[in-house]
Amino acid sequence: MELIQNTREISAYLAATDVIDHEHPLVRATAATLSADAPDAYAYAKAAFTFVRDTIPHSYDTGDERSEMGVPPAEGWGRVTWRASDVLGQRTGICYAKSHALAALLRARGIPAALCYQKLGFVHGLVAVKLPGEERWARQDPRGNIPGIDAQFRLDREQLAYTARPECNELDYPVLFAEPHPAVLQCLREAVDRPHLWQLLPTDL
Repeated sequence: MELIQNTREISAYLAATDVIDHEHPLVRATAATLSADAPDAYAYAKAAFTFVRDTIPHSYDTGDERSEMGVPPAEGWGRVTWRASDVLGQRTGICYAKSHALAALLRARGIPAALCYQKLGFVHGLVAVKLPGEERWARQDPRGNIPGIDAQFRLDREQLAYTARPECNELDYPVLFAEPHPAVLQCLREAVDRPHLWQLLPTDL
């Protein structure tokens, strides 16, 4: 699949925004820590990916929906994050939010990062990165690994959390967005808590 930039200017994929706020002190500090042991852009991008994938739990995986079954929820279960600095600070978020955090960490070090999506039973969020010397964008999935999911940072081929199945009406959206898709951002901003968020997740773009 050919990935298509929704804006021709590469600078758009480096910009700081209200969502991808890579000029925030926490984002900058996190980027500085990660870059300390990263000798080049590839090593840094992989370190940032691994950090977001492994140290920021996906909201669904934490079992916070258990409150609906009468079980006390985990601390902070109601938080819905969408701004990159909040995702890093609160260490929680769904795939969209984690993608925003990874994009911010990449852009903080001058690495173009785009947001892209898959249509599964819901719209799933990814990040595409374009490293120096590479002609093509490479999609990465910082969702977080659990049994049955093994997403890895790769440039030679994709190793995402999910593979779209056309026979199930699933697909990969080819467009690379400089900012979150409006449908994605709307659901994150409107959700009052995580159970409400699950009801608002878009199923198409």
